[in-house]
Amino acid sequence: MDLDTLIARFKNKDMLAFERLHDMYAENICGVINTIVRNPERAQEICQDVFVKIWYNADDYDASKGRFFTWILSIARNAAIDEVRSKSHKNQKKNLQIDYFVGIVEGSENIEGKVDAIGLKKLLKGLKEKCIQLIELLYFKGFTQKEAAEELNIPIGTVKTRNRSCISQIRKRLKL
Repeated sequence: MDLDTLIARFKNKDMLAFERLHDMYAENICGVINTIVRNPERAQEICQDVFVKIWYNADDYDASKGRFFTWILSIARNAAIDEVRSKSHKNQKKNLQIDYFVGIVEGSENIEGKVDAIGLKKLLKGLKEKCIQLIELLYFKGFTQKEAAEELNIPIGTVKTRNRSCISQIRKRLKL
C-alpha cells in the first residue's frame, strides 16, 4: 500500500493504517524528541502522546502544506519544547546535587592529565558555604538568579554580587 492511500485510510480513522504509520515513524519521532528532552523514558511518553494527538487531529493534516512525516515531526518538536519549558521538567533538573557531578569526576578512570576533568570538588572545597550553595543552585540545578534569590531569601542584587565574587574566586584557583 502506498503512503497516500495509507494516510487517507488513517484520516478515515482506520486503526490498521494508524498502526502501520506508527511502525514507520515512531522510532524517528522518538529520537528527535529525545534529542530535545534528553531523557529516553520521557521521550517515549511524549512520543506516545504525539501519536494520540495526531490520531485525534488527523483531519488537520493537509498534504498541500507538506509531507506527513514533517507534520508529525512539527507536532513532536513542539511537544518536546513544551516539555523542556515546563515547570516539572525544570524542577526535575533542580533535584541533582553537586555531589552527583563531583562523583562523576572522581569516578573517572585515569583522571590525571585530562583537561576536561578539572576537579570540581577541589575547586569548591575552600569556598564559603554561601558560595557553594549559590553555585549549586545556579550552575548545577539550573535556577535563574531570581529563583536562587527566592530560594536563599536574599535580594537578587546580592545573588548577582555573590555570584561574581564566587566565580572570581574559582577563576583564581584555576590559575594556581
